Amino acid sequence: MTDALRTSPIHDRHVALGAKMADFGGWEMPIEYPGGGVVREHTAVRERVGLFDVSHLGKASVTGPGAADFVNRCLTNDLGRIGPGKAQYTLCCADNGGVVDDLIAYLRADDDVFLIPNAANTATVVQMLRDEAPDGVEIVDRHEDYAVLAVQGPKSDEVLQSLGLPVDHDYMSYDDATWEGDPLTVCRTGYTGERGYELVIASEHAMALWDALIEAMEPYEGLPCGLGARDTLRTEMGYPLHGNDLSLDITPVMAGSAWAVGWDKPTFWGKDALVAQRVAKESRLLRGLVVTGRGIPRPHLSVKNTEGDVVGEVTSGTFSPTRKQGIALALLDRSVKIGDEVVIDVRGRDVPAEVTKPPFVEVQVRQA
Repeated sequence: MTDALRTSPIHDRHVALGAKMADFGGWEMPIEYPGGGVVREHTAVRERVGLFDVSHLGKASVTGPGAADFVNRCLTNDLGRIGPGKAQYTLCCADNGGVVDDLIAYLRADDDVFLIPNAANTATVVQMLRDEAPDGVEIVDRHEDYAVLAVQGPKSDEVLQSLGLPVDHDYMSYDDATWEGDPLTVCRTGYTGERGYELVIASEHAMALWDALIEAMEPYEGLPCGLGARDTLRTEMGYPLHGNDLSLDITPVMAGSAWAVGWDKPTFWGKDALVAQRVAKESRLLRGLVVTGRGIPRPHLSVKNTEGDVVGEVTSGTFSPTRKQGIALALLDRSVKIGDEVVIDVRGRDVPAEVTKPPFVEVQVRQA
């Protein structure tokens, strides 16, 4: 007998809207809604605004004297690069350099860091931190205490402003605010490549905020969006997905995430292995593929050069609603260069593609 799936505080709203639901990291979450599905929702985010329930994402607090320094000794990125009120993308690595999880760290103070890991990896990250925590530093799993709602798209500022919520943050910064008397955090982050915000609010207040955001989006023809559109949007941006493009077998060096590593820090989990891999320059690297023929690439398909030799494997692939063609991320041999022609083996049929550097669409996420 399998364990019952966890549900978001917004679950009843998704069911009422007729959403197609599926298991995401042990949580029953919406894939798409009726009336157009993934493509319609994807387009709403690129052109107007969309609302995602991403409450399956983990939440954990690390508090106590020296909490920020402790996190900095564990995770890859350098919290010393930012100050309170800022958020940072970072990685939790194993000793061999493989990625246990990628996550966002909210630096609140020297003694207070809030983490948002991926759903399926939250318990592991929390336990790893607890195993290493010095006396006085407490790690609390807050997975079900908070909901996370993502407002994404060119009209996201207008939607939040209509509810009296703060906007105009710098990218990867946040404000603590209140809505209807309830505290929440508004962070200029997202996973779509568009201007947007993620709202972290106590679970008991989340449904009321969801309802208000749905109403506030109506003048802009905004839509509730499922995790299907979230995946096509992130793939167009070339954002890695843990389990596909990052894993215990795919390191930050391989995945093009070396920018999220504080190489000059004295220590972090996996540092020795990652430094050695970086110096060796022998591992495969994550590249983008744009299909130039007919076909949609999917994970685990082989990639061959024009001579027919296997030179890599697709890690993420989809049909791009924006470009109206297949796109993919793939781990490729270092002999394969940007601009090279390759073929993807799609069920025994060679589909031509060009190697490129993501993103596959115009970047809006950092726009002032």
